Amino acid sequence: MNMTSIAIPAAVLYFAGGFSTGLRLFAAAGARRPPRLLGITLGFLALGFHAVMLYFELFTEGGLNLSFFNVVSLAAWTVAGLLLISAISKPVENLAILALPIAAITVLLDLRYPGSHLLGADAGLALRAHVLTSMLAYSLLTLASAQALLLAVQDTHLRRHHPGGFVRALPPLQTMESLLFEMIGVGFALLSISLITGFHYLEDMFAQHLVHKTVLSILAWIAFGVLLWGRYRFGWRGRKAIRWTLVGFAVLMLAYFGSKAVIELILGR
Repeated sequence: MNMTSIAIPAAVLYFAGGFSTGLRLFAAAGARRPPRLLGITLGFLALGFHAVMLYFELFTEGGLNLSFFNVVSLAAWTVAGLLLISAISKPVENLAILALPIAAITVLLDLRYPGSHLLGADAGLALRAHVLTSMLAYSLLTLASAQALLLAVQDTHLRRHHPGGFVRALPPLQTMESLLFEMIGVGFALLSISLITGFHYLEDMFAQHLVHKTVLSILAWIAFGVLLWGRYRFGWRGRKAIRWTLVGFAVLMLAYFGSKAVIELILGR
């Protein structure tokens, strides 16, 4: 299968979907804007091409190929998919301005730098559950971090009494915060399951080169747990919620992709 003929249309459609969303966000007052469904439709078309590419890249005769760029591409596909599905019924399509172009870039990187890091067919149920829940947790918390960034921009504009520009195209602040904590709540639950199944698989952190990943994942779990507790107990919102979300996401990103990049791309293991 010629991956280029699949990857290029996927990347172009992702970029087009993000561009359409950007036009809606940054259009001047009174200017004609692209329809809301255009960016979503382009995103779903890209998602289809991306899925075909991932199928051939991930599923091999030797097992599941979880090389670094394959995993990054799969994470971006999951993020884009969750976003587009949610956008059908919730006002989250504006996140596509970040998620879709990033997905396009991961497609091109996966095409340019193929790798091999196989998870054999004999892998146990706990390990497969760990991989699945880790991917879903990371994807949801990635969406939450993008939501937090938009929320930070919206909050800054409103504090400075400048509600114009693309901010006027965003949902109300309260709605944005509610969506943020919905994403974090579900992501935190999935991350908890991921850690539990991961400990079942864990035998020797040092021999398996999982010390940094394990420690950082636990720290990220603590950060999101503190945030949810603070929201429930003290009604945390606004800048405090944004800071905790971004800190938790940064630690989680280092836990998974940072350690994986060092092991595969630098150490070559």
